[in-house]
Amino acid sequence: MLIYMSNATQEGASMSLHSVSVAGVVVREDGRALAIRRADNGAWEAPGGVLELDERPEDGARREVLEETGIEVEPVRLTGVYKNMARGVVALVFLCRLTGGKEQTSPESTAVRWLTREEVRALMTEAYAVRVLDALDERETRVRAHDGRRLLDTDHGASSRP
Repeated sequence: MLIYMSNATQEGASMSLHSVSVAGVVVREDGRALAIRRADNGAWEAPGGVLELDERPEDGARREVLEETGIEVEPVRLTGVYKNMARGVVALVFLCRLTGGKEQTSPESTAVRWLTREEVRALMTEAYAVRVLDALDERETRVRAHDGRRLLDTDHGASSRP
């Protein structure tokens, strides 16, 4: 976990702590995106997790996708930065190219599926669906804030609904 401490912290003021996570949006040739059903809460999301202190973001996305799904990937580009305002988690989301492996569950996932855009909208909460949909849109990198379920604002004139 990466933790940011402001200069104010060094002077004894209040501390600002953030955790950094990474996720990989893996897209097949048919346009379907890889998703997992999380073992801890049953929610559908793109595979991802906490970035390790000594790890580059692209390497973290590669590791998390493999650990949770059995799929090997190559990150192509950063598609979004998403902050959970309630928990202080900043997520870096990468569009990834499939390079190998075979779908399998893990201790962190109870199901692995390739979803259409419509299934992403139906199965995922707004805050997590938008990550996948932003990656599929192939536009500029998005910066968004959410409360863990719903978007709190929009960026670059994008709709608040995924």
